[in-house]
Amino acid sequence: MDKIYRKATIFLALILFSLTIHAQNDYVQCEDTCSHIHGIDLSHYQGDVFWETIGDNTKMAYVYLKATEGGDRIDDKYENNIALAHKYGLKVGSYHFFRPKTDLQKQLNNFILQCRPGEQDLIPMIDIETKNGLNTEEFCDSLFKFLKMVENAYQQKPLLYTFANFYDHYLLGKIDNYHLMIAQYTTREPVLKDDRDITMWQYTGKGRINGINGYVDKSRFMGRHSLREIRFRH
Repeated sequence: MDKIYRKATIFLALILFSLTIHAQNDYVQCEDTCSHIHGIDLSHYQGDVFWETIGDNTKMAYVYLKATEGGDRIDDKYENNIALAHKYGLKVGSYHFFRPKTDLQKQLNNFILQCRPGEQDLIPMIDIETKNGLNTEEFCDSLFKFLKMVENAYQQKPLLYTFANFYDHYLLGKIDNYHLMIAQYTTREPVLKDDRDITMWQYTGKGRINGINGYVDKSRFMGRHSLREIRFRH
């Protein structure tokens, strides 16, 4: 009985190990199993990045870099990251973390001082994750004013990043004329309540890639969407 029990235990452990590895590969390494265009987004949280190694990874076509947050925060890795991302061949865009209670002109000034048109391959992205205690009407009023200011500054609409649940609760049907990057960390593709088209999907916040220590956000284009749709018009 002891031998049978030990064999059964070992067999079960091997099955569980195999399923775990398979699930991790499916979840984190989506780019290994599909033909979509993949990329990453980075901020100071990733620390010092080995861009030469990332540039050699042909599965990563683009990167969105955090430039600013609110009215005065500048990501301290931004200048180095954007220079090296260009050097090693990635298409580069920059993003601003939106704070709806912070003065809008200060936020715009902060962003445009860092996100300089001559350094951009991709349209600016606005990261929308919090209402900062505002009610939905106040939040939307602040957001839409800011988006218009960004559009006027760059003469093109920004890409909008948000989570699927955040969109469904607060932005449903209100930003139809913008390209969306939707974050949803599941194995199934995101579907918004209004069934609107999604340009890009951030499918994991725990991706791995050679050249980056620790986790990194990974995203991909949906369906037939491609980089040309979000290229920066100079």
